[in-house]
Amino acid sequence: MKKTLMLWLVLWFSVCAAQAQRTRVEGIVKDSLTGEGLPYAAVIWENSNVKTATDINGRFSLSVPNRKGTLLISYMGYHTREINLSPQGRRISLDIPMADADIALDEVTVKPKRERYRRRDNPAVEFVRRVIESRDANDPKAHDFYSYDHYEKILFAKNDYTFKPKADGKKGRFDFLQEFVDTLDAGTTILPVSEKEKMETVYFRKSPQSEKRVVKGYKSSGIDEIFSSDGVHQFLSEVFREVNIFQNNIPLFLQRFVSPLSTIGPSYYKYYLLDTLTVGGKQCADLSFVPFNSETFGFTGHLYVTLDSTYFVQKAVLSVPRKINLNFVSRMAIEQEFTRTADGTRLPVKDDIQVNFKLTENSKGLYARRLNIYTRHSFEVPAPEEAQVFRQAPASVTLDDAYRQTEDFWEEHRPSEAVRRNPNSTEKLMERLNSVRAYRWGKEIFSSIVAGYVPTHRNRELSKFDFGPVNSIVNHNTLEGMRLRVGGATTTALSRRWSFDGYVAYGVKDRKMKYDALAEYSFNDRKEFRKEFPVHSLRFEYMYDINKLGQNYMYTSKDNMMLMIRRKKDRNISYLRLAELTYTREHYNGLSYNAIVRNRREYATPYAVFERFDPDGSARPVGHYDMTQLEIGIRYAYKEKFYQTRNLRVPITFDAWIVNANHVMAKKGFLGTDYDYQRTEIGLQKRFWFSAFGYLDVIAKGGKVWSKVPYPLLLLPNANLTYTIQKESYTNMNALEFINDEYASWDITYYMNGNLLNRLPLIRKLKWREVFCFRGLWGHLTDKNNPMKHPSEGLFRFPAGTRTMGRTPYMEASVGIENIFKFLRIDYVWRMTYRDNPGIQQRGVRMTMSLSF
Repeated sequence: MKKTLMLWLVLWFSVCAAQAQRTRVEGIVKDSLTGEGLPYAAVIWENSNVKTATDINGRFSLSVPNRKGTLLISYMGYHTREINLSPQGRRISLDIPMADADIALDEVTVKPKRERYRRRDNPAVEFVRRVIESRDANDPKAHDFYSYDHYEKILFAKNDYTFKPKADGKKGRFDFLQEFVDTLDAGTTILPVSEKEKMETVYFRKSPQSEKRVVKGYKSSGIDEIFSSDGVHQFLSEVFREVNIFQNNIPLFLQRFVSPLSTIGPSYYKYYLLDTLTVGGKQCADLSFVPFNSETFGFTGHLYVTLDSTYFVQKAVLSVPRKINLNFVSRMAIEQEFTRTADGTRLPVKDDIQVNFKLTENSKGLYARRLNIYTRHSFEVPAPEEAQVFRQAPASVTLDDAYRQTEDFWEEHRPSEAVRRNPNSTEKLMERLNSVRAYRWGKEIFSSIVAGYVPTHRNRELSKFDFGPVNSIVNHNTLEGMRLRVGGATTTALSRRWSFDGYVAYGVKDRKMKYDALAEYSFNDRKEFRKEFPVHSLRFEYMYDINKLGQNYMYTSKDNMMLMIRRKKDRNISYLRLAELTYTREHYNGLSYNAIVRNRREYATPYAVFERFDPDGSARPVGHYDMTQLEIGIRYAYKEKFYQTRNLRVPITFDAWIVNANHVMAKKGFLGTDYDYQRTEIGLQKRFWFSAFGYLDVIAKGGKVWSKVPYPLLLLPNANLTYTIQKESYTNMNALEFINDEYASWDITYYMNGNLLNRLPLIRKLKWREVFCFRGLWGHLTDKNNPMKHPSEGLFRFPAGTRTMGRTPYMEASVGIENIFKFLRIDYVWRMTYRDNPGIQQRGVRMTMSLSF
């Protein structure tokens, strides 16, 4: 018993002695300007394995030996701190402010959280007003010509990556990943998973204004190869836009940030003059800024402005507040450098964006960097062979050998800032990954889900025919009951000019086969998809399928299985046999046009009865009607940006006006046509940005049928019978509830980006965002097309429940919350007019899913 007691005492004293030889160091790492804690900052006891990271609030705690040493604190976009300590066994508590890179700590003034800030008689505000006034005076695009070389690198990597071998010591299939680990300047280890490099020359002409880019080199590799390469490039170019702080709004992450040099800057930001320091050999004032409301889309950071009469911005360092209502971005740092010519012109030298992306707060997430380096600036008139680029139609011209540049080319043009410490390239990483069967199969499955098509070759790039889309295999409607469909399409591996597409479908209830066959010839080679921009093609399509009257699926497929759940059954379904010959031409300037020769026969069904009036006013059933039509359409969408998929173009921006118009005509008796027909429709679409206060999407349309025709050929409002949110459709309207031969419609949606909810103490933590919508339609049915007033010869009796509009337009409004769990939007919609119509829904809840920053 005594031996056991003595053994415990010895052990206890040993533990105490060991503890006495160490000191607990704890504290908080925070931004020196805002006072906000910095999450996941690296805290390291120099020359040892003792290290930790701060929590989400910037706090840390670690045990260090009782000897003199240095505590290193590093964080992306901030100056690394070195704190000398002499631990004596007592607990040490530290408050560590971190300054943006290149700022010494003794030059930083930490402002208290509740300081009295005044704009009036504030020297910093007066100083920034002068900077804003002079921002356009040294714009390089004020010259007649301006050209420069632009190097761009976009890198995605797994952040804070640490290789973990198997516990049993056996070799794993992915052990080779440790060979590709790289280290950032801050000491963080990363595993690059996607890398893109581009080298181009940019030419600008003032009058007539034009900007052209000549891509001389481009290389891309990484796990995002499963997506459309052009689509990914288009998307990333919008997400990581080149930042121009000298304009009012800065497009970034598909949002609009208020620039610190915006004309509304003094009302949006707090400014502080901190100190003077030397930047690029020039004496500069350190002008720091922080938004009044840290949840809105603004920056924190520093502007280094020369201390002379030019108020020249020598350098800019920007980041975002930790509380900002921005999804997936846990940290961001932007560093820009400028140089000044003899005549005072401002030339950009570097634009470096580094971002930490996280799906959840506790995940390590992704590290992303877009580095832009600008060299060889010139204001000379381009040589004749270079000036030819202004005659090219596309804004960006890619040279034939751009994708085949050797490593010697990249070593010559790659700046030192873009050189990785680890020479192992992402191309080699992808080769190793693709050699692992588990990865290869997982990639193929994920690719099929994303693309919606299943290839017929184990190598997707060699597949000449793909089955799909997979989301249209099963559906349900009143006429067919359960609907089964299988289809597919050829790829560019078969032909870059010829495309074939189609499907067959079967209705279990009506026991009829439906089908669609399409053949298209493109006058220019395609890279990936049949519908990729710019389309210049001749297409023939022959189809026999159902037609849901009063329902137009403009942003999705009619057979999308996600639309099976409906608030109301389909009560107006016919059969349609259609043959179309279409010529389409799209131009790089945004102009496009098409011409369609269409022959259609629409068949009556028990759910869409056609009862035709005779000269004596009596009505008799008819089985079908025939039309041969010519449709001409024109569309203008200047600088439209979209992500191209196989069948759809997903809009990225609506910043410019989108204008479209079309006219349909037919002559009675021509190729069996039953009616003279003239229909005209026009449409406008635009997004209006309100800086920090969100944006407004506006869609306006109008149309008229000029001739006397039966109701299936009139203007049928687009009713939404699902529980999803769909643009340009009426949520609480029934199909064929109204029939018109002339109309004007509007769809206005205001996205406030959380400007109201961000002010509520508890709600703002959820990062919800408000959405308000108001849509409506003024419609009218002239007497010539109204069989309820004049049952004229040739017209069809209207279906039961159909009405005409009075002088009051149909209107509905909704209030919604988006960004729920970062992907869900829920709207409460109510009908404002015609609330007494029988069988209608006056109010309801609708939802949709989408990811956004």
